[in-house]
Amino acid sequence: MTATRASPHLVAASLCAGIAVSNLVRGSSPAVAVIAGAVSCVAIAATGERRLWLLCAALVVIAWWWGSVRLQALDRSVLLARVDTSERARVVVTAPARRSRFELRVPGQVRRFGRLRLRESVLLELPPGRAPPQGAVLEAVTTVRLPRPAKEGFDERTFLRRHGVHVVLRADRWRIVGHRGGLGSVADRLRAALAGSIAPGLEGDRRGIVEGVVLGDEQAISEGLRQRFRASGLYHLLAVSGQNVVLVAGGALALAWLIGLPRWLGQLGAIASIGGYVLAVGAQPSVVRAGVAGALVSLAWLAARPVDRWYFLLLGALALLAWNPYSLLDPGFQLSFAAVAAIFVLVPRLARVLEGYPLPGKLGAVLAVSTACGIATAPVLWLQFHAVPLLTVPANALAAPAVAPLLGLALATALVGPVFAPAASAIAWVNGWCAAYLAGCARVVGGVPGAQVRSGRSLVILLALTAPVAAYAWRRWQSSFPRT
Repeated sequence: MTATRASPHLVAASLCAGIAVSNLVRGSSPAVAVIAGAVSCVAIAATGERRLWLLCAALVVIAWWWGSVRLQALDRSVLLARVDTSERARVVVTAPARRSRFELRVPGQVRRFGRLRLRESVLLELPPGRAPPQGAVLEAVTTVRLPRPAKEGFDERTFLRRHGVHVVLRADRWRIVGHRGGLGSVADRLRAALAGSIAPGLEGDRRGIVEGVVLGDEQAISEGLRQRFRASGLYHLLAVSGQNVVLVAGGALALAWLIGLPRWLGQLGAIASIGGYVLAVGAQPSVVRAGVAGALVSLAWLAARPVDRWYFLLLGALALLAWNPYSLLDPGFQLSFAAVAAIFVLVPRLARVLEGYPLPGKLGAVLAVSTACGIATAPVLWLQFHAVPLLTVPANALAAPAVAPLLGLALATALVGPVFAPAASAIAWVNGWCAAYLAGCARVVGGVPGAQVRSGRSLVILLALTAPVAAYAWRRWQSSFPRT
């Protein structure tokens, strides 16, 4: 590949690398900008490939400076100096509440604390009971507390700090005094409309699974079933992924075709649908990555340019890192990008290996994707959660027939509901059986003894037993290719 053809990838990778470095060493000094300017001047004077590499070096320095500035902004807190003080506060609810046995935990942004006017992200702790809706403006007498210390392998203080949250506000009573406006209001309305229309008549775990697959919100699922999803390796189904974005964009294109609209207008509709879906779901790493890629595919078609999946993946990473460099350390970011990279690199090779086996239908593709993603995400799961599911391949093979129908039926329910509610309820009832099937797969596979490795000793034993088998399989796979 020539330097000219590789330049877009190198530019995007340079920017990502520079932002990533800011997590290790901060470089927010104005001297960094001077260095970047000097390198840029040298790059302009250079010729050939040297110019490209010097330009990439300048971009690394610029991105390093930007990442450092963003981290400083995320680390800044006015309320941290007011720990253990109480004031009347006004807080905007920025995401759905998460329920626990003893309290509600609500992500929010403080707009006023006593006489202070500010915009700082916080975690609001409320008594159990009715949860405030996303987008509501709450007023309450709150007490500033520090997040919980590290316990049982989870450091809540570090986790929240990486999301720009440094304090917890506790309140015993609260009242809604308004709703936020702007783009946030649009996101709130879209989410409320989607959440209220994808599963009419469904309750309990069935409703929770539908909401998990469509919105990435698994709060309605019982804790026991959630544990089974984790142990079986199916927990990724409860997070929004690229498959959701593909179906949303495909639905917009299909609707445009049925109405008779030109293809270019359908592509614009697909971009709008993807944007609305990302707003409704929220800025999860997997959905932002998939949303960026999906929008770029439509733009590439409109501009008559080739689709470059690696370049789109890099741009998705750049969008996330530019907003929050701490995203690099987030488990969702690591799992999402590791899985997609594995699909790009490993799935074609595994698919060729499985071609010689009598596998029905699309089972070979499912096995290849499940195996590749399982291999790529296992180190991340162990480092982040100290747990690795061992039966993820058979679990995903069992669950695969129900995943796409569940998502499609849920979105069809949302579209039909405003027109003919009884038909929407009937579609949702059918979809409830898809959700029940996924729950059954998680319970059966996750309930198998040893389905999940959770101790270091067990992991070492497992690696010792599987290493010879993996080495033998690797040699057989290499020998299957003809030598030139």
